[in-house]
Amino acid sequence: MIDKIKTIFRIPELRQRILFTLGIIAVFRLGSHVPLPGVDVEVLSAAIENLQQGMQGFLGLFDLFAGGNFKKATVFAIGIMPYISASIILQLLGSVIPYFQKLQKEGEEGRKKITQLTRYGTILIATMQGWGIGIFLSSMEASVGGGTAQVVPDGGFGFLALTTITLVTGTIFLMWLGEQITERGIGNGISLIIMIGILVRLPQVIFKEIHYVQNDVHTIFTEILLMGILIAVVAGVIMLTQGTRKIPVQYAKRVVGRKVYGGQSTHIPLRINTAGVMPIIFAQAILMLPGMVGTYFSESPWVGTMLRLFDYNHPVYLTIFGLFIVFFTYFYTAIAFNPIEVADNMKKQGGFIPGIRPGKKTSEYIDNILTRVTLPGAIALALIAVFPSIIVNFLNVDYDVASFFGGTSLLIMVGVALDTLQQVESHLLMRHYDGFMKSGKIRGRRRM
Repeated sequence: MIDKIKTIFRIPELRQRILFTLGIIAVFRLGSHVPLPGVDVEVLSAAIENLQQGMQGFLGLFDLFAGGNFKKATVFAIGIMPYISASIILQLLGSVIPYFQKLQKEGEEGRKKITQLTRYGTILIATMQGWGIGIFLSSMEASVGGGTAQVVPDGGFGFLALTTITLVTGTIFLMWLGEQITERGIGNGISLIIMIGILVRLPQVIFKEIHYVQNDVHTIFTEILLMGILIAVVAGVIMLTQGTRKIPVQYAKRVVGRKVYGGQSTHIPLRINTAGVMPIIFAQAILMLPGMVGTYFSESPWVGTMLRLFDYNHPVYLTIFGLFIVFFTYFYTAIAFNPIEVADNMKKQGGFIPGIRPGKKTSEYIDNILTRVTLPGAIALALIAVFPSIIVNFLNVDYDVASFFGGTSLLIMVGVALDTLQQVESHLLMRHYDGFMKSGKIRGRRRM
């Protein structure tokens, strides 16, 4: 592995791409320490700690994709999430509206138009979120130094307008940084920015565990057990991310003029986890609603019971959470992969699955296999999502530590790391160097 790393820096182009990527990441981290104008960060920290559980859970998910910038009220407080939301909305529209379906089939020109619409959608969503965050910050207060202090000492329209402009500009700047990494660096820029935002919490988690060992809260045996569990879970996530079911495809020979085309054999790779991390995000977003609504009616006994049932460590919440993930896995897989379209394209190109008639029978065959393959993938995804809560309950671990043992954080980190390593390996193999593995190759994630 050390020889492979040395080889990476011997290739001028690859070395430049990696150094450029590191430079962009440094700019991102520098901006993560620039606070919004007019916000008292110390009062904000105290106010967030006093929030009720439902609102804290919502802000925690939001802060995850913002790289911890929301709770610090920096210029990157809404992060790259508006861009992700706009991309998901356009992808969903592409499955139901003919205009967007047409754009998806127009090749490079269609992709440029979709990218342009995504940027417009990003600005619109960021504007609404920025205005909402400005109102949210203006309404917050906390007890500091024996008195009550406002998070925003001088609120009003001026603060709202300035905050909205600053946050929208921060999101556009992050989007531009991500595109620069994709074009001139290594890996997918947007995904790398999200992953770095998650990884910045790792040193804090490590120091917290060291503090626990020093104060006899955890034993050395517990830490070794946690390390073993982490390695096993990461290996399981890699298997889930890389796992595919290959459907053999044969292309018939065609004679065009004096040339013979086709005749080769290939396969259709059906991923076990086609939906990626999206089912967990959808399920979390829906299950946060009861807790958020409950914060406004906390005095009601019925609402109090509901809040206890929807606690993140309660069996009822974990069961519903797992079922929702299975449902959304099938839902998002149906959007991301269309067996009818795949069968039609194969028929046009003279391809067929041995033993299966082209056309409708082929689409039914692919859909049947996809349904069966998705089920174990959905169950595995649900288990990974609820695993941090299991760790918290049985090993008495802080949730910040447990979040690295599964859920959205681990899936994003593993997926982005595999995708980046796959691109590095492609550069090595293209210049006749060995990749990271002597046999086989690293498969990147399917682009969503």
